[in-house]
Amino acid sequence: MRLYFKQRFFSWFDSYDIYDQEGNVVYTVEGQLAWGHCLHILNARGDHVGTVKERVLTFLPKFEMYLGEQYAGCIQKEFTFFTPRFAVDCNGWQVQGSFLEWDYQVTEPCGALVARITKEVFNWTDTYVLDIANPLDALAVLMLVLAIDAEKCSRD
Repeated sequence: MRLYFKQRFFSWFDSYDIYDQEGNVVYTVEGQLAWGHCLHILNARGDHVGTVKERVLTFLPKFEMYLGEQYAGCIQKEFTFFTPRFAVDCNGWQVQGSFLEWDYQVTEPCGALVARITKEVFNWTDTYVLDIANPLDALAVLMLVLAIDAEKCSRD
């Protein structure tokens, strides 16, 4: 399954549209005024399906993920020198980034690929391509990408 993640050009808060290969909006992400990032994910019908919240006052950036109102896990940036790495306590997944922080792989503990995330560089706004092995993992992978992008925005 392939999804396209595009940040809206004019927006006061973090706002994103997530498209499928046919160009249909699958998810909409709306930022909320809060101390730290708080992103609400809506499906194509406008139903709230998930939330990514930044925990503030932590040594390294940490984001909690919620499926609906149910806590699903968190992702925290690990201290590394060259390639970004994130500790994920959701589904046992591991996230490893490239040196330039444009490409990421999400893998199972056994090494099986869950998703490959690629940032498209020649766009006006942040644009990512998400190649997801199992369509049932799409929302969880999207929440990881939102957390990683929010962490990069906070740092920059």
